[in-house]
Amino acid sequence: MRLFSVYSILLLCLFAAFTSLARQASHIDSLERELLTKHPDTVRVSLLTSLANSYMLVNFNKSLNYAREAVTLADKINNQGAILRANRTMALVYMLGGDYTSALSHEKTTLQVASEQKDSTEIGLSFSNIGNYYYELGVYDESYFYLTQAYSILNQGAVTHEDSVTMNIVLHNVGRVFKEMGQYETALQHLRLSQKASIRLGDVEGRPYSLDEIGDVMLRQGKYDSALTYLNQALDEIHSFIRKNPETLVKELRTKTLIKIARTYMFKKEYDKALAFYDSTYQLHELTNNQFGIAEVELGRGTLFLSKNNYIEAENHFDIALEIAKRINARVLEINCYNQLAQLWEKKGDYKTSLEFYKKYKNLHDSLFSQEMQQKLFRDQVRFATESKDVQIQALTKMEEYRRAEIKRQEFIRNVLVVVMALSVILLFTVYRSGQRRKRINALLLQHQEEMERRSIELEQLNQVKDKFFSIISHDLRSPINALAGLLDLMDKGAIASEELPMAIKELRVRFNHTRTLLNNLLDWTLLQMDKINLQPAKISLKNLAAENIDLIRSTQTKQVNFVNSIPTGAIAYADSNTINLVIRNLISNALKFTNEGGEIKLASEEKDNMWVVSVSDNGVGIKPEVLDMLFDKINPYSTRGTANEKGTGLGLILCKEFVEKNNGKIWVESTEGNGSTFWFTLPKV
Repeated sequence: MRLFSVYSILLLCLFAAFTSLARQASHIDSLERELLTKHPDTVRVSLLTSLANSYMLVNFNKSLNYAREAVTLADKINNQGAILRANRTMALVYMLGGDYTSALSHEKTTLQVASEQKDSTEIGLSFSNIGNYYYELGVYDESYFYLTQAYSILNQGAVTHEDSVTMNIVLHNVGRVFKEMGQYETALQHLRLSQKASIRLGDVEGRPYSLDEIGDVMLRQGKYDSALTYLNQALDEIHSFIRKNPETLVKELRTKTLIKIARTYMFKKEYDKALAFYDSTYQLHELTNNQFGIAEVELGRGTLFLSKNNYIEAENHFDIALEIAKRINARVLEINCYNQLAQLWEKKGDYKTSLEFYKKYKNLHDSLFSQEMQQKLFRDQVRFATESKDVQIQALTKMEEYRRAEIKRQEFIRNVLVVVMALSVILLFTVYRSGQRRKRINALLLQHQEEMERRSIELEQLNQVKDKFFSIISHDLRSPINALAGLLDLMDKGAIASEELPMAIKELRVRFNHTRTLLNNLLDWTLLQMDKINLQPAKISLKNLAAENIDLIRSTQTKQVNFVNSIPTGAIAYADSNTINLVIRNLISNALKFTNEGGEIKLASEEKDNMWVVSVSDNGVGIKPEVLDMLFDKINPYSTRGTANEKGTGLGLILCKEFVEKNNGKIWVESTEGNGSTFWFTLPKV
C-alpha cells in the first residue's frame, strides 16, 4: 500500500509536468511568431530574453541558444539594460544546466552593468546570485562574503518589498552554508527564521524552498522519516504553484526535491521506491532535455546499484553520467562521477583502476577550486581570512571597505553567527515596523471613511424625516381640524339638525382617533430618531397587553369586528412594556383597518426555543405580493386606505419593526391577497 502511494505521487508529478508544458506551448508559439516579425533590436533582445526564460524549464538547449543570441545582440547594440537582463537570464540557464562557473561569469557581467547604473536593487540581487553560485561550487567563504554584501547593499536607504524578499533569500542561503559545514542545528535555526520572514513578507514561493532545505538537513542527520515528511510537503506545494503558474521558477525545485526523496529511500534501503523516484525525475528531465539533470539521475542510479553490489549496472550508469558531465562541462558532477567510480573499482578489488579514478577525482577537484578560491575551508576549525579587495562596484562605500578590513582573520563561524543574526533581527524588525505602520494608516483611513459615510447617511435620513414631517402636517393633520371647525360653524349658525348631529360627531370621532394615533406615532418616531427612548426590559404578560389594547381599540372604533385573544396566560416575555404595548396596538389597528365589517382579528402566541412568537392575524383583504417588501421601509413607507376608507401614513409598521428589533426580536408578515394577513414578531422569553 505504501509503495502504491509512492507511485501515485510520481504519476502526479508527471501529470503536472505534461499539463504545465501544454499550457506554456501556446505562449511560446506566440513569442516565436512575434520574433519572426521585423522589430527594432531593443525589442528583439526583449523577445529573445523572454523566449529563453519561457524555454528554461521546457527545453534546455533552446533556452540556452535564445539566451546566447540575446547576449550577443545586447552587446552589439550596447544597451545597458538589455545587457543586464540578457546576462542574468544566461546565468540562470547555465545554473539550471549545472555549469555554475559560466553562470558566475555572466552574473558578474550583470553586476558590472548594475554598478555603472547605480541600481542598488540590481546590485544587491547580483551579489546574492553570485553568493549562491559560489555555494553550488562549494566555495563557502566566497559565498558568505557575497551574501553578506548583498544584504548590506539592499539594507541601505529605503528598503522596498522586493529588496526585503531578496534579503530573506540571502538569509535562507546562509542557512544552506551552515548545512554544508555540518552545523545542522544552526542551519535549521536560520532556515526556519527565513521561513517565518517569508510569511510576514507574503513571499509564498519561499515556503517550498525552506521545506526542501529542512528536509535535506533531516536527511543528512539520518532522520529519514522526518526528511520524507518535509520533502513531501515541499513537493505538494511545488505542484500547487505549477498548477497556478506553469512558468514559475519554483518548478526547477521539483526535480531537486524528487532526487532528495530518492536518496532518502536509498539510505533507508528501500531501493524499489528510490529507483521509482529516480525514474520519475529522469522522465521530467527528458521533457526539458536537461542534460545536467539526466546526468545527475544516472549518477544517483549508479550509487543505488553500487549500494546493492550490482557492479555492472552501477558502472553503466556512472559511465553515462560521466560522458554527459564531460560534454556539458559540468565539472562538479564530473568530480562526483570519478569519486563513485573509484569506490566501485575498489569494491571490485581492482585497486589500480580505483587509484586512477581517484587521481582524476583529486586532480579535477583541486584544479576546479584553485581557479575560484583564495582561501580554504576546514570543517573542524573554520577561520575566515579576507584580504583587501578592489571595490568591484561603486555602490560599496568606504565604510564597507573598513568593515571588511576589520573582520580580517576573524573566526568564520563566529562571523557568520554574529553578522547573520544581527541582519536577521534588522530584517524582521524592518518588516514588522513596516507592517505595523501600514496597519495604523489603513485603520485610520478606514475609520475616517466610515465616519464620513455614517454622517452622510444620518444627514440624508434627517432630511427625509424633515420632508415627511412637513408632508404629514400639511395633509393629515389639517383634515380633522378643518372638519371640527366646519362642524362648530354649522352648530353656531344652527344649520345642522339635531338628528344629524350624532352622525357628524361619529364621523368626527373617527377622524380624531386617526389623528391621535398619528400624533402618538409621530411623537414615538421622533423620539426614536433622536435616540431619546430608553428601554427598560422587564417581565411582561403578552396576554394582558393584548387584552388592554383590544379593549381600548374596541371602545374607540365604529367598525364591528370580532376580536379573539388566544395568547396563553403563561406567555411572559422579557421586554420593554411601553414599546411592546405600542407594537401590539399598531398591529391590531392595522388589522382592523383592512378587515371588513363582521370580520375577525385573532392574537396568538407559541414558544420556539428561547423566544415567544406572537401573531396578529385577520381575515381581511390581504396584501399584494409586490407590496410586502415595502411595508417596513422607513425611507419610503407604504400606505393605502382601509376597507372603510381609513387613511394611514405607514409609520405604525415602521415603529413596530424598530421597537421589536430594539427588544431583540424580529418581525415579518405573511399574506394572501383576498384571504387576510398575519403579522409575526418574536420576543425573548424570561
